[in-house]
Order: sequence, then C-alpha cells, then structure tokens
Amino acid sequence: MSYRKLAAIFSVAVLLGSIGSLFVNQLNWGLDFTGGTLVEVAYTEEVNPERIRVTLEDAGYTGHVVQYFGSERDILVRMPPQKQLDDRQNARLGDNILEVLKDSTTGSVELRRSEFVGPAVGEELANQGGLGVLTALGVVLVYVAFRFQLKFALGAVVALFHDVMITLGLFSVIRWEFDLTVLAALLAVIGYSLNDTIVVSDRIRENFRKVRRSTSEEIINLSLNQTLGRTLVTSLTTLLVLFALLLLGGELIHGFAIGLIAGVIIG
Repeated sequence: MSYRKLAAIFSVAVLLGSIGSLFVNQLNWGLDFTGGTLVEVAYTEEVNPERIRVTLEDAGYTGHVVQYFGSERDILVRMPPQKQLDDRQNARLGDNILEVLKDSTTGSVELRRSEFVGPAVGEELANQGGLGVLTALGVVLVYVAFRFQLKFALGAVVALFHDVMITLGLFSVIRWEFDLTVLAALLAVIGYSLNDTIVVSDRIRENFRKVRRSTSEEIINLSLNQTLGRTLVTSLTTLLVLFALLLLGGELIHGFAIGLIAGVIIG
C-alpha cells in the first residue's frame, strides 16, 4: 500500500491517455460494426496475398484487407462497402469478389464462407455492445454492494472501468481491429477482474474482523499478501491458455485472445 499513490498516478495517466486516444483516433472498427463483406476462399495451390490485393484493386475495389486464414492456400478477404455501388450491389459483393478471384488464377478457387453485414446492423451492434458493457458494470455494482458494502462496490466498478478503458485505449493506439470477438473479450475481462476483486475484498473483510489492533493500511497489506500467490498463479495459468489460443487458435479468435491477454495483464 506504500506505493498506492505512485500506482494511482500511473493508472490515471494511462487512463487519460486511453480516453484521449479514443476521442482522437477512435477504434479501428471491424466489419461487424462498420458493415461490409467477408469472403473466405481456398486455393488448390499456395497463393500470395499481395497478388490478390493487386487483382482486387485492378477490379476497382478499395479499402480491402487480404490475409492468410490458417494455411497459405486459405485466404480471407475483408471488404468495406464500396461507395460506387448501391446497397443491393454491396450485398452481392461476395459473389463478385469470388468471380474476380477465379478469373485471376489458373487453379480452382473454392468458396468457404461469404458474409455481408449492412451498416445499419453494424451501428446497432455497436450500440448494443456499449449497453452490454455498461449493464455488466451496473450489475457488478449492485452485486458487490449487496454482498459487501457500497464502498467496496464503488471501488470494484472503478477498477473494472479502469481495466476496460485501458484495454480499449490499447486497441485504439495500436489500431488493432475491434470486432464482436474483442467485445466478448472485454465482457470476459470484467468477469475475470471481478473474480479477483471479490477474493481480495472478502479477505480484507475477514481480516478487519480478526485483526483489531492494526491500521487499515496494515490489514489491507496483509490481505493482499495472503491472496497474491493465488492471484499470480491464476493469472499465469490463464495467460498460458490465452497465448496458446493466440498462436494456435487461428485468425477467427485472434482479436479475442489479444483482448483478454491485455485485460488480464492490465487487471
């Protein structure tokens, strides 16, 4: 507890930086929120994503992201809505992309997946996601206030808000894509951090009843030291699983793994 002022200064500085980045840079919204087309194809032979990017640019498409999706024969194309096309044409963009890719190769191209998200649906998902995070924090406030005391609840919610905002700020600064899997990771971060907060708060309450001749700072230090081993072991084992997901889980849960890793370390 002797370092609490330095820790608070550091947290406030990083938190303000995160909020500032969210206002200036905002988030790099994924297709789940902005709308657009996602196409996954499989080639019979290895292919270079850069060649596919050039092919799509020559066909008049802009703003796309082309990347490997597992092996060097599996390709994922993310395409935002094209301004030169109307809504109906954008909805059929996946079929057009597939035709362009087939015409540009001598081998065969197999369509694995084609998804379209309209801008209106994306905006609704963003609003609902924000409400989901706020609802989670509100429920946590009520639960901890009922289970312990209101001052514990306020501290827990401030700590959870701290973890979520800094994780969002990290995504904003580094420009990692923010999609529904990252939103799910944020909600998981809230649950994970709350679990540790409950354990520590419960031990503090127990020690206030047992140790009556010590100061509040000494009792909190005692409680933190008693729970520190459990906190570190839980965090390290969780990080082992998350790094395994990051390295071996594929592109689909890449953002989820990064979001949870950031949240666990920050928490």
